[in-house]
Amino acid sequence: MNYIYIKKILQARVYDVANKTRLDYATNLSQRVNNHIWFKREDMQPVFSFKIRGAYNKIANLPKEVLAKGVIAASAGNHAQGVALSAQKLGIPATIVMPKTTPEIKVAAVRSYGAEAVLHGTAYDDASQYAQRLVKELGLSYIHPYDDVDVIAGQGTIGMEILQQHTGDLDAIFIPVGGGGLIAGVAAYIKYLRPEIKIIGVEPDDAACLYAALKADERVILEQVGIFADGVAVRQIGKLPFEIARDYVDEVLLASTDEICAAIKDIFDETRRIMEPAGALALAGLKQYIARENCTGRHLATITSGANMSFDRLAYVAERTEIGEKREALIAVTIPERPGSFRKFCHVIGQRVITEFNYRYADDGQAHVFAGLRLTDGLAEKDKLIKKLNEKQYPVIDLTDNEMAKTHIRHMVGGHPPHLLNERLYRFEFPERPGALLHFLTSMGQRWNISLFHYRNHAAAYGRILVGIQVSDSQLSEFQTFLDKLGYPYWDEANNPAYGLFLN
Repeated sequence: MNYIYIKKILQARVYDVANKTRLDYATNLSQRVNNHIWFKREDMQPVFSFKIRGAYNKIANLPKEVLAKGVIAASAGNHAQGVALSAQKLGIPATIVMPKTTPEIKVAAVRSYGAEAVLHGTAYDDASQYAQRLVKELGLSYIHPYDDVDVIAGQGTIGMEILQQHTGDLDAIFIPVGGGGLIAGVAAYIKYLRPEIKIIGVEPDDAACLYAALKADERVILEQVGIFADGVAVRQIGKLPFEIARDYVDEVLLASTDEICAAIKDIFDETRRIMEPAGALALAGLKQYIARENCTGRHLATITSGANMSFDRLAYVAERTEIGEKREALIAVTIPERPGSFRKFCHVIGQRVITEFNYRYADDGQAHVFAGLRLTDGLAEKDKLIKKLNEKQYPVIDLTDNEMAKTHIRHMVGGHPPHLLNERLYRFEFPERPGALLHFLTSMGQRWNISLFHYRNHAAAYGRILVGIQVSDSQLSEFQTFLDKLGYPYWDEANNPAYGLFLN
């Protein structure tokens, strides 16, 4: 089967519209991590993403009589722009079905290439089902984003270029994974010519469909996927990509949101270019690999797969970057509620740079401090500080990896209610669109009282909220049924230590 892909990659027509992108040596990053790092700059394509390769190769290989009827795709991101530009280049009509949650900048980009953008549903699955309906009704050709031989071959030209541009030692190539088209195409080509080069996939730790499939030795459907790296938020790896990946992918690494944010900053520092989360994902895995292997002098390449970043998301990325780089710690410290104790605590902290400091009176006996501290010596420094505080008899909880604390607690103002019974605390995610917050509250109805509420707009496809709801023990069964019917992903945070310290 591999021979089929090699032939198709060599014959791919991607260069009618796509660029042969640079393989840049990351000088500063290489020095910092004591290895040789290269960026394959797919962010420099006409649509700022590698997706143009597979989309164009698929469309260009369709028979003329099929092309004349037009093509259709379902996408909220880079594949949509790739199909739209490809259709414009070939002078054929294109329809792109996009969820209503798609940012306006992406809708406008699709329309700027002359394609018809149809907004339907609130998620990719809704858009995809509607696109399939239009295929039958209008006789259009569906351009799949990853589960197609010609699409995979188009993406595989990236592997061909890497070997043309780097003829020396190369230990591993790190590749972001969504539906799997990119890693399948690159792996098929690289392993045919240079089998000694490791092919390492990288997925978000909350959208690990290839990792789960390889572990189970069959394709699985994830119950839900994370929302930050939306370009790779896929619930099931493609059928064809999985067939290739199980033979040619050496391993799959999982990166956290904080690690991805840190990688975005790394690439910006090196190139002055801002990647979208999926575009920096592979570098996050590369850095994790170096830390795990404790290696030096290795020759490692990573694909910067896309730069379609919404400007409004930059604040969130910057906020999470310091933690991702192990340059910030978040801690909760309990101090005595008496004159002078606050000053004494600050003396223990010493001359460290404080990034955040929240203090709230709890009761006559104690108070809780939420602090962000700049680290100059990574996690070792954090551990030393916590040990020092413990030696001074200060109870400390490390919140650096506590998602609720990072997303909500650090931005909330308030304290403990004087009298509040039966409060249940949950985190929710809901599709972000005009009126979405009102719709969520309407869905809650008037059956239960909301006692706490926090929401921040992250300029992402989904909104994140923290809700306290008063539910008596006798109502728990009824409330659980309500949550399940509500249809939004949720997490019970009742036992989160940050809740007990600062809100409950």
